[in-house]
Amino acid sequence: MLNLYATQIDTVSLHRVGNKHRAEPLFLSETPYALNDEISGLLKEYFFKPFREKEENYFCFRHEASLEFHPIYEAASAVFDNPGRLHEVSREIAQHLYGQSNHPHIKSGECYVAYFTDVQLDNERTDALGIFKSEVKQDFLQFREKGSNLDMMVQQGVNLHKLDKGCLIFNRSREDGYKVLSVDSNRYDAKYWLEDFLGLSPLTDENFYTKNYLKFCQNFAKDVVLPAEDKQQEVLFMNRAVNHFAKNDAFEETQFLNEVLDNPELIPEFKHYKVEKGPKYSIEDVSNFNIANKAVSDTRKKIKNVIDLDTNIQIKLNFINPESAEKFVEKGWDEERQMYYYLVYFNKEQKT
Repeated sequence: MLNLYATQIDTVSLHRVGNKHRAEPLFLSETPYALNDEISGLLKEYFFKPFREKEENYFCFRHEASLEFHPIYEAASAVFDNPGRLHEVSREIAQHLYGQSNHPHIKSGECYVAYFTDVQLDNERTDALGIFKSEVKQDFLQFREKGSNLDMMVQQGVNLHKLDKGCLIFNRSREDGYKVLSVDSNRYDAKYWLEDFLGLSPLTDENFYTKNYLKFCQNFAKDVVLPAEDKQQEVLFMNRAVNHFAKNDAFEETQFLNEVLDNPELIPEFKHYKVEKGPKYSIEDVSNFNIANKAVSDTRKKIKNVIDLDTNIQIKLNFINPESAEKFVEKGWDEERQMYYYLVYFNKEQKT
């Protein structure tokens, strides 16, 4: 889990990276930016906001030959070894970004390279290197008194509420390519930032496997459980799946299937579906892993536990108490009306 509350910006360097394809220049600052308290506070919010709002999907640096040939990995290592080299290394990072900015769709913008201290990652303190890029400029109005009137001027600037691109490289797991978070608000050139410039691959840790396995289960529920059973059983299957993950520290597939699949006939269907769809989620050969609690919580928030009926009625099932949905909700068929119905048992209505 990431906590940036106490994090401080130690140093930041600022450069402008043009589009090489359009022969736009690269501007490299001679010295680091002179921070003050006001600018530092604004930049922290600008840099960190998307990482607080986004799921923690970690990446790591990968190179087909060796990490020593990976330019951003080597740049990060140089800074972590000697934070005083931040500005020197930032110029190399900006040059590498400029070298990758050779597609006509890529926007020019400012490149910020920052060194952060007092980062809390998984309840341990560490340092981090941040690389950010602002691209989209917005119009805004400035006002000034002109004689007896108030005059308006249209100017352009960066919206501090929306970071275009950024990454945080944490000084952890160096030998495995570090732990890295990345954000990209402008999806028109996703490959350029994540792959061409940063050279990142998903970090296959417990967080990765927990999220991907639950995403796989969601699609199994939609593609197999729903057609074989009904919407109620689709919702209840995911209900049981999430609760199984929530109450266990480690995942074992056989135990999971026996506990979560009420209909034993669906177990071979699950295994066949995993052979077919597992590679999409990188879980085809995975049947045991440690469970990441935060990944379970993130998934629970996204799963829809509502049965939508064509009579404009919704039935919301409780993910915390799945036994209530199974014990007190019955589905049937009304011959007279020629319609399905749900019968719900209760003692009294809850006051809200």
